[in-house]
Amino acid sequence: MNNLENKIAIVTGGTKGIGKGICLELAGRGATVYAFGRTLPENFSDYSDNLDLETSIKFIQCDVSDFENVTNAINQVKEESGKIDILVNNAGITKDNLLMRMNESDWDTVMNINLKGVFNTCKAVSRIMMSQRAGRIINIGSIVGTTGNAGQSNYSASKAGLIGFTKSLAKELGSRGILVNLLAPGYVKTEMTEKLNEEQLKSFVDNIPLKRGGEPSDIAKVVSFFASEDAAYVTGQVLHVDGGLAI
Repeated sequence: MNNLENKIAIVTGGTKGIGKGICLELAGRGATVYAFGRTLPENFSDYSDNLDLETSIKFIQCDVSDFENVTNAINQVKEESGKIDILVNNAGITKDNLLMRMNESDWDTVMNINLKGVFNTCKAVSRIMMSQRAGRIINIGSIVGTTGNAGQSNYSASKAGLIGFTKSLAKELGSRGILVNLLAPGYVKTEMTEKLNEEQLKSFVDNIPLKRGGEPSDIAKVVSFFASEDAAYVTGQVLHVDGGLAI
């Protein structure tokens, strides 16, 4: 169903993994999507086999931790498209270690991308959406933002911070017709989770009631719901998309 026709969307971290899945889903539903990433694919065929979407997905190099870089990138989208309807904050990294072994730069890097990056994009896009009196901001958190995880104190803290940020921003922007929600994935099969060994993977899957890891498309379909008119009365919510892992 093309229920996002004529919508303009930005997806940070949109060049691979969950972000790429979100871009393909939104474009497949009729949106024009700007995929932000620090590194960009040289050719669309390197990005996707679905060449029908080539004209619907555009790439912009952007480091979300750099406020000026983010502001310029978002202004470029506004100048090209005349509006911005949807912002999906998906960019994120991990620098896992036990706290006693974690260095300061590992903490700062994760916070700067996962949490400050969302501040940067939301601050840059909010004025545009406020003048439109419409917009959707969808933040991609994580199950560990609510459950915590040993060896991920920095990542868990950044994703927990997104919950408070999302709820606060939903209250600030609701009167202007802007909806802000957070989607918290569990274990999803991406390049990031490929670093896990067999024993870690088995432990993850054994604890998931649905007995399988998620696919990027599982996350993308829920993002498209939040972006659509079907979610017109939903804001400030945290939705776990984790196969039941957080139960």
